[in-house]
Amino acid sequence: MITLKINYKTFLVSMLTVTLFSCSDPWSDRESNGDQSLNTTLTEAITNTSETSKFGELLTKTGYDKILSASKTYTVFAPSNEAIAQLDAAILNNPEALSAFVANHVTLTSYSSVRTEETVQIKMLSNKYLTFKGNNLISNATIVSADHYAKNGVFHIINHILAPQKNIWEYIKSQTGSSSMSDYLVSLDDFYIYPSDSIAKVNTTPGIFADSLSNSFLKNVYNVNNEKNSYTLFLIENEGYNAEVEILRPYLRKKSIDSTTKYSRYFTVRDMVFPKAYKLNELPDELITRFGAKVTIDKTQIIGEPIVLSNGIVYRMKKMDVPLKDRLVPTIIQGEKNPGFFPSDLRGKMMYRDLKDPGGVSFNDLYVKNTKVSNAFLLYLATDIYSMKYRVYWRAINNQSTIFQQRVGVFNNNIVEYLPYIPVAVNFYEEVYIGDFDIKQSGDLITYLSANPTTADGTNSLTLDYLKFIPDVK
Repeated sequence: MITLKINYKTFLVSMLTVTLFSCSDPWSDRESNGDQSLNTTLTEAITNTSETSKFGELLTKTGYDKILSASKTYTVFAPSNEAIAQLDAAILNNPEALSAFVANHVTLTSYSSVRTEETVQIKMLSNKYLTFKGNNLISNATIVSADHYAKNGVFHIINHILAPQKNIWEYIKSQTGSSSMSDYLVSLDDFYIYPSDSIAKVNTTPGIFADSLSNSFLKNVYNVNNEKNSYTLFLIENEGYNAEVEILRPYLRKKSIDSTTKYSRYFTVRDMVFPKAYKLNELPDELITRFGAKVTIDKTQIIGEPIVLSNGIVYRMKKMDVPLKDRLVPTIIQGEKNPGFFPSDLRGKMMYRDLKDPGGVSFNDLYVKNTKVSNAFLLYLATDIYSMKYRVYWRAINNQSTIFQQRVGVFNNNIVEYLPYIPVAVNFYEEVYIGDFDIKQSGDLITYLSANPTTADGTNSLTLDYLKFIPDVK
């Protein structure tokens, strides 16, 4: 019995040793495989390999031979000589373009073809991201000979060049002068939509707000200049784009015609971009914007083939018909998110509550019991309000034993307009219609929730779960 136990242990150790060696990766094994190329740099190895010698020449021509002679670890996807022969002469004869081309084949760190991930996004030295799929596909190229190791990395031979593509923002900029929508998007470099957008524009100190974006579209909608994420943009032809702008103009009235035009264009373009790159066969019939608008995708309006770019897809559209009822969405103001109040000592009486409705659904609200003054109010701010008529509702939870009254007012066209006082029923959890406001000018809307004008306890409380402004679209 003792002999059997010893033999079993010996067998187990032997099997474990075999398993450990069989699971090791090629990069870890490179020291002991006898390959003389492990004594050369990546540039030397690529140049001395007959299938990739032309790309080796480009490494030297662009100065990347020095980069790939460093002690860091790199992966190079080296196009075959046959692939390099297809390279556009315009790139070959342009030093800047050629450098970007070479950089798009090099990444910092080692990527073996033996991988556990099915798909990985790789950041190239060009700052573009390429998709390494399976063990033999990089972007649109196939690895025909993998895992050639040098002393500072690995290279794979591929059958196609990996020319850097424009991203969506670069494509938009290339369309200025012929596309009104592109012209407007780029013009947002020079003026801002929201006051907070001006910070990056006026700041000139290096390092301060380094991550800020100075274009209002990139900052507030989606940063389609970001190479890491992917997007879908619908670029509308001039006639269709101008038609959409005109439809929105009455609902974005500003103090001047020029401002009205700028905001009408902004609210048109902000609903034309979505996260994720949707291929044509994946494109749904409807998409919801980050602002809640529902956009119907009419594929019959697509002009030409989808434009595949480094961080997504652009569809050129003859027109995009977005019904007003789907675009002019309700605005909800949460009661617990109040930036101000009056009088100043009201804060001590304000309770931010965590409650559950009769159905067990949790929510937060703000409750002020017995304000002690006859003119107390809570202040709120609604953004992106349209110039139009709104039907207004509230949900206001009164947990005290008596009914009290409160009213809502807005600062509209330089005057404060109030709805009538409305009784707040005890323990009533449904929405209540409280009246209409006809908003004269679009933009930010200062809103007041005012208490009953009395100092008597029990009758001058305030409470709000939310206010809902619903556009009255005819």
